[in-house]
Amino acid sequence: MKQDFSLSLVISLIFFSLSEITIGECHFTSDLKDVEFIDRYIFNKVEYARYNSTLNKYVGYTEHGIYNAEIWNQDGINDQEHTNLDGYCRPNAEVEDYSVLSVKPGSQRHAIMLVCSAYDFHPKGIKLSWLRDGKEVKTDVTSTEELYDGDWYYQIHSYLELTPKSGETIACQVEHSSLPHPKVFKWDPSISNGARNKVVIGASGGVLGLIFTLAGVIYYKKKSRGRILVPAS
Repeated sequence: MKQDFSLSLVISLIFFSLSEITIGECHFTSDLKDVEFIDRYIFNKVEYARYNSTLNKYVGYTEHGIYNAEIWNQDGINDQEHTNLDGYCRPNAEVEDYSVLSVKPGSQRHAIMLVCSAYDFHPKGIKLSWLRDGKEVKTDVTSTEELYDGDWYYQIHSYLELTPKSGETIACQVEHSSLPHPKVFKWDPSISNGARNKVVIGASGGVLGLIFTLAGVIYYKKKSRGRILVPAS
């Protein structure tokens, strides 16, 4: 199992105390072939034990954690944890990519507004850039800051206003640590609004979910994403 994982999908289960939670993590390599499930046990913000699917055992980090890890390993709970590898992690490595296109008017006559948005990415540090016939466009471009969604994920939006010319290629390029190389999403002005929910684009996998609003939207998002549940009082 490779140890330098380029992206992780965070899921979690509620534990029983206001100060104790478990966080399950699915770690994928960039090609999504190698998967590892980690289950972390945290009390008062201190991790005291962890399950690792590669080792298929619990490891304790405190006196309390070491004691519990030995019991859980002996009782076969580690084998129950291992089922999360195929039951949760691998299904979440599947990606559905959809293209949605709709035209928005720009501020000037004959101009349109193209919007490239990235949703549900983690960690921060993403770059959206516009390409016109393969060259980066730096004029008439505005962008938002990376916006926190409140669930460990972020979103960002970039806008380009232009008057389309026949034969030119407009695209949004996305760069993020979860992607092995920059992804380029091209605008196809020939796609009508009526067909916008039927077009599939080939985007590589990642925690990154992308909405590419080219005079509308290209939507690239994971089939389902992990979640963290905070224990309720």
